[in-house]
Amino acid sequence: MGHRYAEGVTHTTTRAAAPAPERSAEDLGWQLGTLLARWREGVADALEGIPAGPRGYHLLQVAAHAAAPPTQAALASHLGIDRTVMTYLLDDLCDAGLVERCPDPADRRVRRIAATDAGRSALADVEGRMTAAEAEVLRGLSAGERDTLRTLLARTTGTPAPGEDRCAVVSG
Repeated sequence: MGHRYAEGVTHTTTRAAAPAPERSAEDLGWQLGTLLARWREGVADALEGIPAGPRGYHLLQVAAHAAAPPTQAALASHLGIDRTVMTYLLDDLCDAGLVERCPDPADRRVRRIAATDAGRSALADVEGRMTAAEAEVLRGLSAGERDTLRTLLARTTGTPAPGEDRCAVVSG
């Protein structure tokens, strides 16, 4: 690396590469970051064909499993996606035929997002591949430990674990 101390004079210093520090079992940020990176890498192939990868998958999942088609604004808020980004993401999913924007009968300015038949079919296929990919990412854990991890993460993030009563999570 070079440092300029005086006009026209450059001094070069070299540093020996420091060994990577040991990561503490208590370093939650590093652990979560590492797990997320492994998850993204592990599910990349499973998400092939879904525009915008994980974001597109999560949006399609919410649209397909919602009791009623959510509004575009509600989806953006739920998924933590900026409204402008949400517009482009929806454009990509609509172009792929996976979701459609439907007018809200109560307010013509609002669009509700519904999964198409093709979107539900694609999601069913992807969900199977995601289950396998996620099992591989968490292969160091037993099935019970994976369930416990999901339950703890759901409790921490305020989202229900699979099979958990949504009303109980909100009131708890």
